[in-house]
Amino acid sequence: MTDSIKQNEAAPRDWRAALKTGFRMRCPACGEGHMFYRFLKVSDCCPHCGEELHHHRADDAPPYFTILVVAHVIGALMLFVEEHNDALDVRIHMVLWPVLTLLLVFWLLPRFKGALIAYQWALRMHGFETVQPRDSKAAA
Repeated sequence: MTDSIKQNEAAPRDWRAALKTGFRMRCPACGEGHMFYRFLKVSDCCPHCGEELHHHRADDAPPYFTILVVAHVIGALMLFVEEHNDALDVRIHMVLWPVLTLLLVFWLLPRFKGALIAYQWALRMHGFETVQPRDSKAAA
């Protein structure tokens, strides 16, 4: 093959480290810059290293994972409390579980979104590719 047709092989990215970094809501490339500039609004690029983050495709996966985890945690806690404390007033249940649910949702949702975006970055999905495309002049 000629040099103009060869593609540059990019170094592999560790998806486990990217998930951890994304869960901390940091840039998957440098680990320093904040991934979000608002609650769930992803920055167009990392303020620290300049890595472009705008082309992610998180869509419905972060809410799905959040609902999955929160429902299991809160459901298990509700069953545990009900089994071990018979005298808990219904009004306490009416305040406790919605508040805990909301706190857990608001804490987990941006972290799951950050982890998913970092996972996409590690697998070079949806515009996170760094491999150079073939030269269009040489292919023509």
